[in-house]
Amino acid sequence: MSDLFAHAHQRQLSRSQPLAARMRPRSLEEYIGQSHILAPGRLLRRAIQADQLSSLIFYGPPGTGKTTLASVIANSSQSHFVTLNAVMAGIADLRQTIDAAQQRARDYQQRSILFIDEVHRWNKSQQDALLPWVENGTVILIGATTENPYFTVNKALLSRSRVFQLKALQDAETEQIILQALQDKERGYGKLPVKLHDAALKHLANVANGDARAALNALELAVETTAPEQNGTILISLAVAEESIQKRALLYDREGDYHFDSISAFIKSMRGSDPDAALYWLAKMVYAGEDPRFIFRRMIIFASEDIGLADPQALPQVMSAAQAFDRIGLPEGHYPLAQAALYCATAPKSNSVMGFFDALKLVGQERQAEVPNHLRDSSRDKEGFGHGQGYKYPHAYREHWVAQQYLPASLQGKLFYQAGELGYEAGLAEELQRRRELQLAALQENQDPPPELLSFSPPDQQSQRWLSRALGDYSGQLGKQQQALMQKAALQRHFLVLDLSAKQPVFLWEALRQTPEGGLWALLPDQRSLESIQEQAMNLPPLRRPQLLLGKPLQVPELLAKQPEAPQAFDRILGRNILAELPVRQPFYQSCQQLLLENGRLCLLENIPRHGQRLHQLLKLPPSDWLERLRLAEEQVYQDRSEPLLAWDENTLQDELRQAGFKVEIQLETWRREQLLLPEQVQRWFDPQPKSYASRLKKAGLEDSDLLRLQQSLPLGKSLTWKTQAAIVIAIKTADHV
Repeated sequence: MSDLFAHAHQRQLSRSQPLAARMRPRSLEEYIGQSHILAPGRLLRRAIQADQLSSLIFYGPPGTGKTTLASVIANSSQSHFVTLNAVMAGIADLRQTIDAAQQRARDYQQRSILFIDEVHRWNKSQQDALLPWVENGTVILIGATTENPYFTVNKALLSRSRVFQLKALQDAETEQIILQALQDKERGYGKLPVKLHDAALKHLANVANGDARAALNALELAVETTAPEQNGTILISLAVAEESIQKRALLYDREGDYHFDSISAFIKSMRGSDPDAALYWLAKMVYAGEDPRFIFRRMIIFASEDIGLADPQALPQVMSAAQAFDRIGLPEGHYPLAQAALYCATAPKSNSVMGFFDALKLVGQERQAEVPNHLRDSSRDKEGFGHGQGYKYPHAYREHWVAQQYLPASLQGKLFYQAGELGYEAGLAEELQRRRELQLAALQENQDPPPELLSFSPPDQQSQRWLSRALGDYSGQLGKQQQALMQKAALQRHFLVLDLSAKQPVFLWEALRQTPEGGLWALLPDQRSLESIQEQAMNLPPLRRPQLLLGKPLQVPELLAKQPEAPQAFDRILGRNILAELPVRQPFYQSCQQLLLENGRLCLLENIPRHGQRLHQLLKLPPSDWLERLRLAEEQVYQDRSEPLLAWDENTLQDELRQAGFKVEIQLETWRREQLLLPEQVQRWFDPQPKSYASRLKKAGLEDSDLLRLQQSLPLGKSLTWKTQAAIVIAIKTADHV
């Protein structure tokens, strides 16, 4: 009877929960967002589906689904799932949980997963108490935190966990969550005649600013407080939506990451002589409630550190502005605050502080824009998330300035500061205009900073040692080619990668090493090469092994469709000398368009036949008519349009890829290697079969006697410098072709 009452109480409690709690996803299929770590094929999704989890830490802003993801894991795992909230639980609760986990392991051979919400709330001693039980496998830890784990979680605990960063939801994802709640008859409002206007839907999603909980709370308030129309319909108009969620809440913690990232961006913007970006980050901090005295302290340091004797008036100006602020207070104190920022950014005396209030107004109206990764504070978490990578230090450049992005991408070209026409400021207008034009030009040239890293995993020493040995096989010219393409590929840890040329695994093991939280699919042309890669991969843990496909490049979509858990699209497609085997290349380009995610890259390393080694260049003979005929015949072979495998170069590829809808970048590299000229190789060249090199030379006008003379003149058995010109092809799928 007590169980019956408990069940009834639980049902009543479930019905009385807020909408956001009721709509929490129960499976991966219901989970919306975070595709960078949960898309089909990525490591975390595969680990959840295979129930092979290691310790995890989920880091991200509120409302992005950290606790929800832990709940999904609980529903899909055969392990016993225990939840503790670090705000309320202490060491005694942990000790009780560990004792129960040991008993389950001893009596039932069942693993235990311990989810700790707000794990950063535990102090060092509490986290230390957890460490031995994570280390010996008594519990698998899943921690959730809104604070940077690199500074709130013990290093020892962090080194034994994979870190996954969750990002704020996009508006389209938030809209999908809202519609899901309206359609769900069991947990949402599917049984009510709710009509939500499109404008209201967009407003709720936009102002929620990537926070699913805020969006669902606003929807719940709108539905529950709106009286039905005469026909019974609950009409949620734009006006109702605006009343339900009125003001965007900036994600900002005066002691956390957003505080440090914003002040870092503010200082770097001033150092880069960009007054527009300086005003934007200043407005963001003021809007979020940052202490202006803290900002003044940083500007006082900046005036000495980054301006110094170049303008001796900088420090007195900032000090005077700080004293003026202390005397008049807020809100009028915004004027000297903005004036000091403008002085530091431009180094002239300025009274154009009204631009600050334009920036402040914009911050209150626009969707929150993320700090560009290269402007984030690199002193704290460069190793973990790659913050600050790609930042160009202005003092290292001529005139102590370099064109780079300071404003968020969505605000590029926005002008907050207009130089006046009086005094010293009059001379700034032309220089500022020149710098603004150069910055926009730099962005248009696709000089994007490295993206932020979204995940981290502790080093797997055994796997790393094995991968290092595998990668060590590629040395000399081949290793340089590998490095050149992989640098352009710009892989991230969570990327999904397709290697189309894994038979010769030039890229395979390096790509696998660089994507520990993603996934790698490798295409092999025959069973023998597939078994060879399988045998090599046995040295790696199952979840770290490449997924192997047997077939040809044009068969990849069909092969993936046969594997339910395989991704249908990838972040990167890699290949070496793929095009040399395709007489018609357009179907391949179209297939790659389908297989790539938006902004995904097709990365190819292709030897260019038209720029390849010519046999006449190997002959140490004086100039003659015969040698000239040989040269012309060889050139004709590579210009013959009836030979699609030979008659193409980088310009051909550029035109073809652009026609296929790619944004194309091609870099030519000349590689030289020493090799012996062996009789077997020469025999293949002069084989009488139709597609041999000799047959092509004969078609180009050489006589049999010419071919015999050439064959006899080649320096057999000697070491020759063989020249190859290769194209590093980066083809980016643009939004227009998604």
